[in-house]
Amino acid sequence: VQLQASGGGLVQAGGSTRLSCAASGHSYSFRRYTVAWFRQVSGKEREFIAAIRGNGGSTHYSDSVKGRFTISRDNAKNTMNLQMNSLKPEDTAVYYCAADANVILSSVSLSQAYGWWGQGTLVTVSS
Repeated sequence: VQLQASGGGLVQAGGSTRLSCAASGHSYSFRRYTVAWFRQVSGKEREFIAAIRGNGGSTHYSDSVKGRFTISRDNAKNTMNLQMNSLKPEDTAVYYCAADANVILSSVSLSQAYGWWGQGTLVTVSS
């Protein structure tokens, strides 16, 4: 599976931006895949942000973004998105999309559960 992330850039605090991730080369129907967004700040571990489980499954968010970020997917277009509102300087990070067809419920927030990753896109929130 190849994942291509886009979006991001420089945003003012309180503003919004939208990240997208396009999938290709997947062996199974895209709808089967659990898709997720993670972020990473230099020197820190990759942090779970949000996920949507496959086959119409549940949506999950980290406490740090709940109520501000919204994850969505378009199975017909093989894409996933992350709408980011009310951005804070501490949201500054490189954001990664991820996907896997075999993520169990208890592992949706674990980076090691995902076998496919996008290249990362930088979001910088200025104060």
